[in-house]
Amino acid sequence: MTRQASEVPPPTVSPTVHDHFGRFAAAASAWLGSTWAFVAAGLVIAAWAATGPIFHFSNHWAQVISTATALATFLMVFLIQSTQNRDSRAINLKLNELIRAADNARNQMIDIERLTDLELDAMQATYEQVKTAWTERQARGSRSPQEK
Repeated sequence: MTRQASEVPPPTVSPTVHDHFGRFAAAASAWLGSTWAFVAAGLVIAAWAATGPIFHFSNHWAQVISTATALATFLMVFLIQSTQNRDSRAINLKLNELIRAADNARNQMIDIERLTDLELDAMQATYEQVKTAWTERQARGSRSPQEK
């Protein structure tokens, strides 16, 4: 199979610390979002609750779970954000490729996520006008012959 002239070969880059973290974040996110991770977290909570009578439900006993969950939550925020950033970037690149490949597409739509909010608002208003015009055409087309 030969490469088309319009296809651009992917750049070759050497892995960086950022790449290693990206792979780690994707793998960790996949595991932490699994049924097994939920079961493991449930077992930790059950074990913690079961030790309550042993420690007489002391403040230290309560602080252990509070601190552990606060630390886990803190780290998960960054992990989730990293994964979402990567997923969003991949989706945007896929959409950019679809726009590039479509003959009638407007290429200025590529990378519109970099526009300001005002520019995005103006673009949204344009598409709302297109939608309104389409809705009106549909309404005229669906009327019965007596109404026309």
